[in-house]
Amino acid sequence: MVPLRLCRQLIPHSAAASRPPFAPAAAASCSSPRPISRRLRSLPALAMAAYGTGASADRRLLFRQLFEKESSTYTYLLADVGDPDKPAVLIDPVDRTVDRDLNLIKELGLKLIYAMNTHVHADHVTGTGLIKTKLPGTKSVISKASGAKADHSVEHGDKIYFGNLFLEVRATPGHTAGCVTYVTGDSHDQPSPRMAFTGDALIIRACGRTDFQGGSSDQLYQSVHSQIFTLPKDTLLYPSHDYKGFTVTTVEEEVAYNARLTKDKETFKTIMDNLNLSYPKMIDIAVPANMVCGIQDPPSKV
Repeated sequence: MVPLRLCRQLIPHSAAASRPPFAPAAAASCSSPRPISRRLRSLPALAMAAYGTGASADRRLLFRQLFEKESSTYTYLLADVGDPDKPAVLIDPVDRTVDRDLNLIKELGLKLIYAMNTHVHADHVTGTGLIKTKLPGTKSVISKASGAKADHSVEHGDKIYFGNLFLEVRATPGHTAGCVTYVTGDSHDQPSPRMAFTGDALIIRACGRTDFQGGSSDQLYQSVHSQIFTLPKDTLLYPSHDYKGFTVTTVEEEVAYNARLTKDKETFKTIMDNLNLSYPKMIDIAVPANMVCGIQDPPSKV
């Protein structure tokens, strides 16, 4: 595994972007929430296939939300279609739906740069290994804190560029020790409203469990309140899973209606300590596979 901070200048990137694909870590910033009238005017954009990115009309974020029914997992495809190469990233791919995802990428004429995970999943095997086999130029990404193998290990504050767009890495441990949330940029030429891909740290009206893989209810509460709830109120939140048919929420909704995270910390910890959830049926298969995060060791020579 090549440490992220040693390889930033080595990663090929679009000629349209003068900056390296991974920018140095910096303190996370949060812009002020938009007035309610401006947020209401932006709502029709939710039905569009692509998002406008600031004043530059030729820069567009193509966005697709994909679903894997066995584990109720969402996979997210983002691409800068204003860049000639149409560079793309895929967040939380599932092994069972890799062919579907890659076919869509081909149909849309995109160039997949990164296959990324928000954390080491316990309920499905990541698709990054298969993707790297089928598209050898694709690089895998996961947090350094996860301890998992990947081409690039990211840390809080890192920026992952695809064309002229980027995702900011925010450390949100608590469901697992290595959870991160990927957030679209906050500068004028980035998508508006912002989008956050929260993994299992926050799911719609709830959150991920905290009773295995280094989980901590105390840490999860702090992570969500400091790194997700501090984003602008109209930020769109996209989780790794949903079991009730929801697809997206906002910071404003979750601050008001999340059944667990709206409570004080001690009440939240009591709730999490008494969930009495069954042992994840895929954990013994998924976790060991996901710890290599798409980097398959070559077979030993006999």
